Amino acid sequence: MKSHFLSAILLLTGIASGEPEKLFSSGNLDGWKTQGASYWSIADGVLTGESDDKKQNSVLWSEKTYKDFTVELEFRYSGDIDSGIFLRHENEQIQIGVSRSLKRDMTGSPYIGSKRGYPQEASGVKEVLKEGEWNRMKVVTKGNTYTVMLNGKQVIEYVSDTAKESGPIGFQVHPGVKMKIEFRDVTVTPLD
Repeated sequence: MKSHFLSAILLLTGIASGEPEKLFSSGNLDGWKTQGASYWSIADGVLTGESDDKKQNSVLWSEKTYKDFTVELEFRYSGDIDSGIFLRHENEQIQIGVSRSLKRDMTGSPYIGSKRGYPQEASGVKEVLKEGEWNRMKVVTKGNTYTVMLNGKQVIEYVSDTAKESGPIGFQVHPGVKMKIEFRDVTVTPLD
């Protein structure tokens, strides 16, 4: 009886969800497609995006589409990088690293296409971001609202007026910078 009551409460509050899907657990990039340069590899459970001297754009897109979901992962980088997680399409992204346009770290902030840029900046990131170490990020994508947690701290809740209802998830290596970013323990949990 208690479990049915708890499930009903979770459903009403929008917290209940499907089973987490562990991405990249197969040790290969099956189910993913690269747009741009072939900068993505996976080894020992770590997805790596590393550019070369050509500094081209590269996005690794899921072939699967998602509606409302939570993506959780760990990421690691050092130095000047420009990356992020695309949410349902290429104009909605949560930034990781330095913005090419603003020339400063905007980790956790939404980037909403070139016309909108960064409409809202994540707060408290400097206090919790550990450059060169593994950082834990959780992004809850519910309708047009994005809530981002970084190392256990909520750094932003943003409501987008251009969010798509469903679409793929993407990981980016930005053009114009020679960089390396690593992701591990990536899971996606549907919220509907």
